[in-house]
Amino acid sequence: MVPPPPPLSLKPARLSAAEARSLPRWSLVLLCLLYILPGLLVRDPWKNIDADHFGVMWTMAHGTISDWLLPNIAGAPMPRSGPLAFWAGASFIALFGNLIGDVYAARLATFFFFTLSAYSVWRTTFLLGRRQEAQPLRLAFGGQPEATDYGRVLADGALLIYLGSLGLIMFSHETSAHALYVALIAFTLCGCARHIDSPSAKHAALIGLALGCLVLTNGWIAPLVLCAGLGIAGFFCSVSRSRHLLHVLLALLVICLIVSIWPTLVLWHNPYAGSPVTAWMQWNSSLVALPDINTLKNFFHFVRYALWGFWPAWPFACWAVYTWHRQWRDPHIALPLFFVAVFLLLALPGFQREDDILLSMFPPLVILAAFGLPTMKRSAINAVDWFSVMGFTAAGIVIWTCWLAAQTGWPPRIARNALKLAPGFVPEMSLMAILVAACATLCWFLLVYWRISRRPPVLWRAVVLSSGGVILCWLLLATLWLPWINYNKSYAGVARQMSRHIPDKRVCVDAKVGVSQRASFAYFGQIRFGGLSGEKCGYVLLQDTIPRRNPPASPPLYKGMSLVWEGRRPSDRDERFRLYKRNR
Repeated sequence: MVPPPPPLSLKPARLSAAEARSLPRWSLVLLCLLYILPGLLVRDPWKNIDADHFGVMWTMAHGTISDWLLPNIAGAPMPRSGPLAFWAGASFIALFGNLIGDVYAARLATFFFFTLSAYSVWRTTFLLGRRQEAQPLRLAFGGQPEATDYGRVLADGALLIYLGSLGLIMFSHETSAHALYVALIAFTLCGCARHIDSPSAKHAALIGLALGCLVLTNGWIAPLVLCAGLGIAGFFCSVSRSRHLLHVLLALLVICLIVSIWPTLVLWHNPYAGSPVTAWMQWNSSLVALPDINTLKNFFHFVRYALWGFWPAWPFACWAVYTWHRQWRDPHIALPLFFVAVFLLLALPGFQREDDILLSMFPPLVILAAFGLPTMKRSAINAVDWFSVMGFTAAGIVIWTCWLAAQTGWPPRIARNALKLAPGFVPEMSLMAILVAACATLCWFLLVYWRISRRPPVLWRAVVLSSGGVILCWLLLATLWLPWINYNKSYAGVARQMSRHIPDKRVCVDAKVGVSQRASFAYFGQIRFGGLSGEKCGYVLLQDTIPRRNPPASPPLYKGMSLVWEGRRPSDRDERFRLYKRNR
């Protein structure tokens, strides 16, 4: 039973049909493509998360069924997270790797995850925005928007806020499980919104499917708390409690069925005579601990990081909670606010890693922020606009200035500082990159001129400059500065250099290196590492740090081994690799 609408006097939103004009569909699609494609193309897997998770996907795609069941990077187990995102990336590599290359094939999964998250955010906001409780006040002489038009313009605003979120840029473009994690949070919200509109077993099963996939993506803590919270929340709604309980039990059943797939296959095949599920459960259990002083410090660090990471969502979300506080139990406020509250509670005892907390809060916070747009005062909108114009224009000028200095050597001080961070880097000039960057800059100034001169009376005007500014800066970095960033973050050069000192690629290598380095050496150097198979290898690869003071004059010698290669990346002053060959 749908609750009756609140009295008109309690509704804070007042809007005309002219202000509820939505963006053309082609413009939304173009903005999404401009956001996601730069950063996925013409670059290597970068160190840390990007290379780590790509290494797992690549190992699965070129390995056996044991590698699919036990996520590992060329023999190094990865007990954290879950296998679902890796299965998706490995499937894309297996299907399209021979056509477009393994790296780009894996990034097709990232593109798919982003598409799912963006659509889920848009659809959830649309479903909540067209509800009767969320509608604006009826105007005295008519002219208020239709429910569908109002929901659509709110959804457009939510998508613009999502694209303009500063803290989401890198995570959206990494070949990692983080992109799927965000998408599944948004998909869970969409399933809940559908269930609120039409409580049915099908929609309850959809929620269970989303939460089950979430367990296999990033552990069971967040899905378990969400499922428990959704079960408790049903007792405060107007739906039948017995019916709600049956739907919760159905969702739990679907979750158990989804989650049981991996352990069942592991029990049947016993990959590498081990159980990755046990290590995965131990990792999950290690996150459940009482808060201590370090947890409190991490939480305060998260709050400081969130001030810019959640921009521009958090000011609009706070305003939405304030202006709609008399209707906080209505679904368009209660649902996203519930998700935000759950993840904040998980942040307090440290049940989730800091980046997971940040990512999990983006979809509900963006949806909540969209409902702050109709009630935002004009002075606040102008303040946000001018902040976006000044901030992103200044950032664009800095990016262009530093790039020109690196290319021409003038101003000399800026050129020295830019090249000092990447010793040995030779600046590259690509005509295509320059044209794309110039077109993006021109479009930014045209957008600013249109916003300031026309002052369009549309709901999404408050966030269009924030989204455009983020896309501008990302485009500039992904075109002008991509060779420089790639030089700093890629291990391709040093991997190929070391590979030349192993003439027989059938011989395996024991490695004591980081997981990012292991993945890069395996992919770029085609090195066969030992590990899970227990095979005795003919080479040993070591990684250490060069001391700043009194570095050793000669590398250490080990009994029964001879040094065949020593190297490092030119851009890294501290990291060093040594390859030893075992004497027969």
